[in-house]
Amino acid sequence: MEPGEASGSSRWVFFTPQRIAIEQRLRLESSRGRLLIASCRSGSALASQVVRRYRELLSVEGGSEGEVLYLEGVDFKFSDTETCVRLEADVSGYDVFLFQALYDPSTGSTVDENYLALLIAARAFREWGANSLTAMLPYLAYARQDKPTKFKREPATAKLMADLAAVAGIDRLVTWHPHSDQIRGFYGSRPVDGVESLSLFIEEFRGFQGREEVIAVAPDAGASKFVTYFSRALNIRSAIASKYRPRPEEAEVSEVIGDFSGKRTAIVLDDMIGTAGTVYALIRELVEKKGIEEVYLAVSHNLCLQPAYERLVDLEARYHLKRLILTDSIPQTEKFKTLPFVTIRCLADIMARVINRIHYNREVSELCYQI
Repeated sequence: MEPGEASGSSRWVFFTPQRIAIEQRLRLESSRGRLLIASCRSGSALASQVVRRYRELLSVEGGSEGEVLYLEGVDFKFSDTETCVRLEADVSGYDVFLFQALYDPSTGSTVDENYLALLIAARAFREWGANSLTAMLPYLAYARQDKPTKFKREPATAKLMADLAAVAGIDRLVTWHPHSDQIRGFYGSRPVDGVESLSLFIEEFRGFQGREEVIAVAPDAGASKFVTYFSRALNIRSAIASKYRPRPEEAEVSEVIGDFSGKRTAIVLDDMIGTAGTVYALIRELVEKKGIEEVYLAVSHNLCLQPAYERLVDLEARYHLKRLILTDSIPQTEKFKTLPFVTIRCLADIMARVINRIHYNREVSELCYQI
């Protein structure tokens, strides 16, 4: 048989623009290629839920039976602890969305180990022909190291991580409620979609809308704009705390600025709980000095640290903390999952919708706040 003649194998097929266009129409493909969702091991918990939700949306909203290829847990370690990635399917021409939990307290793997696994996985997909690669990083580690601590000789490590991502072959990055607004600039021309938690928290607290006795409180200046948008959406008053850090990972609240006349319920919003030192000091201040009788706390990222656990339990027991809203941007440990006042919201739906819009080259601004 001569090359180019019909056969049962695609081995001798010569691809032309017309042939590719026909195949894309028959497969209902995006111009970015076929969709592939993948995960490193620490990213598998959320990725599997996103795949499930994406398939549901295809079926329920679109009436489509289209399949979503999913490669789960592509990384492993050799006996000497080196990280390796192996792809169990052909990825040539695919539009890849790669999930990784850079911080994973549920397994004990370190941020640096997970970051390296992400970079190696990205390189594997690009070396084996992926058309594009979007890193799905709900918690963006190193984002807090966007500038040196004042009077300290430190690097802007967030820029280094952005450089490594570019070298590894990452085209785009999606993250949840990033710590710093300047992160986007570190990635140059590569798009960074910062998915905000504002709409999620607004819906969580919709029942407080317009209530005169409720006030929203920002733990620091960095959260003030976020809390302002939140309070305007719910038509409630807002306040801001003034804090300083005497030592790393420690915080003291010196003043809470706002009108607390007639206020009995406080909603505190923040991007992250580390040791919970900030929210602990703030909520004590609200209860002891501002007369607050009920406190609701909503946080985008929880690092699941033991000091935070102890402080949150104490806040619930002694300082009127009624409810804590978290997300699974970081895999939560069983200790936090079982706290009776904690509610964990899954990001699967919003992440599935972000993937869908990027995959079909549609605007994501309705879902994301572009940082």
